[in-house]
Amino acid sequence: MAALGYYDVILKPVLTEKSMNITADKKYTFYVHPEANKIQIKEAVEKLFDGVKVKRVNTITVRPKTKRRGMVEGKTARGKKAVVFLTEDSKDIEFFSGL
Repeated sequence: MAALGYYDVILKPVLTEKSMNITADKKYTFYVHPEANKIQIKEAVEKLFDGVKVKRVNTITVRPKTKRRGMVEGKTARGKKAVVFLTEDSKDIEFFSGL
């Protein structure tokens, strides 16, 4: 696989009630590329958002779920989520502040 760029690592933010509640503690959740590692995620967040310093990153592999529609059975897409912890002196990510 080719090297991942900064814009390839972060796919989209996770906008759920639980993920929005933890933004007050400077924890932000993103869907990321399945082959991205913690170092790539940390660098991508620091490059994409100005004034942000990442303390640590936790990653979660999202397994596909089995879904049925009548007789047809299939699976949802697999993926990867990352919870990014910011340092105390870091700026907040502005995207999440308006929600």
